[in-house]
This record gives sequence, C-alpha cells and structure tokens, in this order.
Amino acid sequence: MADVLPEAFLRAVAEGFPSDFLTREPGELQEYGRDWTRVYSPAPSAVAFPRTTDEVARLMALCNQYRVPVVPSGGRTGLAAGAVAPRGELVLSLRRMTRMDPVDLLGNSVRVQAGAVTEAVHHHCAEHGLTWPVDFASKGSSQVGGNIATNAGGVKVIRYGLTRQWVLGLQVVTAQGQVLELNGALEKNNTGADLRQLFIGSEGTLGVITEATLKLAPLPGKQDVFLFAVPDVASVLRLFREARRAPLLLSAYEFFTDKCLARVQRHRKLRSPFEAPSGCYVLMEAEGKDPSEVESWLGSLFERGLVTDGTLAQGASQASELWALREGISESLSATGLPHKNDVSLPVANLEAFCSELDAVFSERYPGWEIALFGHIGDGNLHINIMKPDDMEKAEFLAHTKKADPTMFELVRKHGGSISAEHGIGLLKKDYLSFSRSPAELEMLRTLKRALDPNNILNPGKILDV
Repeated sequence: MADVLPEAFLRAVAEGFPSDFLTREPGELQEYGRDWTRVYSPAPSAVAFPRTTDEVARLMALCNQYRVPVVPSGGRTGLAAGAVAPRGELVLSLRRMTRMDPVDLLGNSVRVQAGAVTEAVHHHCAEHGLTWPVDFASKGSSQVGGNIATNAGGVKVIRYGLTRQWVLGLQVVTAQGQVLELNGALEKNNTGADLRQLFIGSEGTLGVITEATLKLAPLPGKQDVFLFAVPDVASVLRLFREARRAPLLLSAYEFFTDKCLARVQRHRKLRSPFEAPSGCYVLMEAEGKDPSEVESWLGSLFERGLVTDGTLAQGASQASELWALREGISESLSATGLPHKNDVSLPVANLEAFCSELDAVFSERYPGWEIALFGHIGDGNLHINIMKPDDMEKAEFLAHTKKADPTMFELVRKHGGSISAEHGIGLLKKDYLSFSRSPAELEMLRTLKRALDPNNILNPGKILDV
C-alpha cells in the first residue's frame, strides 16, 4: 500500500480533531476503501470520519496544504469504482453526518447532512405525507451525499426524474477547505450560473457535499404493482407503448430477463409467481385512475397476446415480494458470480432499434456467454451484465470485456445514447468517456477541474485525467 500521509499532516490531524476521527485499522481500510465494484483492490492510507461541515473544511484545508489525495465516501453502493481508493488516498467517510432537520411543511423541503441514509429520509418525511422521490434498490444503505454526487437515477425516474431535480440547495466544501452555501431553500434564484448544479453528478471530483436541502413531493396515492411475463425484449418494448397509453399514472416500468430471475432465486431463495418460465418479465407500478378502466385494459393485454402471464399484488406484502425480484438483481449477480456491468441509456424512441442490434454484438463478442439484462425501460436505461464463465480466470475475463466494450459503446453512440445512465464514470468507464462526450466537452470538464481543484486532490483519476 502506498502511504501518502506526511508525518506533519498526521500530527496536525491528531492535534486538531477528536481521537476517533482517523483510523488506519486494516479491516476498516478494506471496508471503506471500496464500493460495490470488485475490479480494483482498495489500498487507502487512512479513513477519516467527520461529524460536521467544519471538520470536513478543516480536514480539506490540511489535505490541500500537504497534497493529500482524498476520496469522498458515502454508502459505497456505486458501480463505477467512483468511491474506490486504490492508490493510498485518504478516504473521507460521511457516515457519521446523519442529522435530519425537521421537515418544512410550508416549503415542502428538508435539510439533511450528507451521510443520511436515503431510506431514513423517506421514513423521516413519510409521517408528514411527503417523500423525497429518489428511490432505488440500494436505498437502505446509500447516502444522500452519494446520491447527489452521482446524480442517482433509480426505479421512479419515469415519474419523478433524476436526483438533481429534487435538490434545492447544497452545502459544499471545496478542495481548499472553503464552505459554499448554494441556493439555500430557494425555488427561484435567477442570479447567474447555478453553481449547485456543478457539483451534482461530479462524483466528488470538484467538492465534498456535506449538507443538502431536499425538495419533497406528496406521497403518491394507492399504487398497484403488476408483474407480467413476456417472451422477449421486443415484447417488453411493445408492452411499454401500451402502458404509456393506459388509464394509469406510471411510477415505474422495470424489466428483467430469465437469467436475472434465476440468479435472484439462487441467491435469495425467492419464488416466481408464475408456473411456466418466460424469457422476460416486466414489473410495473402505477396509480390507477379508474378501476374499471384499468381492469378492462389488463384484460385486453391477454386478449391481444401482449403478455403470456401476469399478476397484480394483493396488498403491500405481495407488492414487496414482487419488487424483491427486481431489487435483488444487482446484489444477486455479484453474490453468485462476477458480472461485468454496463449501464447505458438511449432515447426511449431509439430503444427498439438499439436492442435489435444488440444481439449481434452479443453473438460476436460473447458467443455462448450468460448475459443478464435488466433496466428501467421507462427512461431508456439498460443494465447489461456479462457474467464471467466459471472456467475463466478473472484477469482473462476483464481483458476480454475491456476489448469488447468499445463495440457496444459504438452502438450506443450510433443511437444517440450515453455509456453511463446512472452509475457514473468513476474509474471503470473513464477510458470510454469520449463515446459520449465531444473533445470540446472533455476539455471544458478538465478546465473546471483545474480551476476548482488545482492540486488535483479530490478523487483524483476519476471521470477523466487532467
């Protein structure tokens, strides 16, 4: 492990911070030096656990002074190696910063520290009939700061949009240790460039988010949860077109293949509600407008052969069971094998053409391999997981996928898509950023990085090199 912490820096930390502020214990270095990716080995020099923005600011000032590289760390649920510390960096964990202020019932907002867990924020607001409508499978461990730093997506984007649409204000600590208060709790603030948006989605490379004022929405009305069986991805897309015209307000439209279901059943021991297997499954959550119209629409799906089987959850318990089949996929793929993950997005109108050409990529690059597809069809997001063959060494597998990825990304570019819909770039996708960003855009991103972090200490090497 490379140790980049000067003795003078360590003395300053020991003198200026609580005794439990910094750890170099090997087990904690391993735990906090990685995220959900398992491609890079964690090798941080230390982990810091601040409780306040003041402590973050003073620490960042010291890190800038002594040129100590810093990896900001939230719930570490990312899938692009954006929170991995592979080269002796100092990990700055926000996990102790969990304060949640009282909900502002007049402004429909709440201010929280960056370490507040997403699901805890949901519970905090629900008792007032409100929610922060950012929702995904990792909500039980992901943190608000990480959600914002990656502009997280999730399963409700089709109805509510991305994280950035639900952030009123930010408190950010710069690389030099300055504290910025950006936009407060304002809905309107037309005073020049919106600096808050610079930090949303920047993956901790421009500043450390320490607090946020979140915009809240009313809790949705009664949600019906459906699971449909369909033969293939083309059928998933046909059903989506029908769902868009249905007498429903869609909150989620998710799909997964039989390969995903098999891995979830293997890992979590969950049962499918259907007796006969199917090539693909669609999980749909929606708010019905007229029960009789919804019932008629459901009947027409079977009559027209758009679905081969289907079930409607009878109550919250069954709804949770159906959602578990979808939300357990990422965890199950990693628990039962080594997946190479691609998280791409396309304009929804281009999905069908893209998917029809995707099979040719699989046949050429991964003949006979297990490929697990799932995603948020409603917002054009596909998660493409290539599973490592059991008889192949990890190094050979990673080398193969690295050679094959450009073929897929060229197809993504051809159809006007993005190589990263919601996972971010981190280390994993850095080499391929040019498939989604022009040379002019890349130079502008480098200019921003140099201006805000001239010593390149904030999450160095992530997104792009400067």
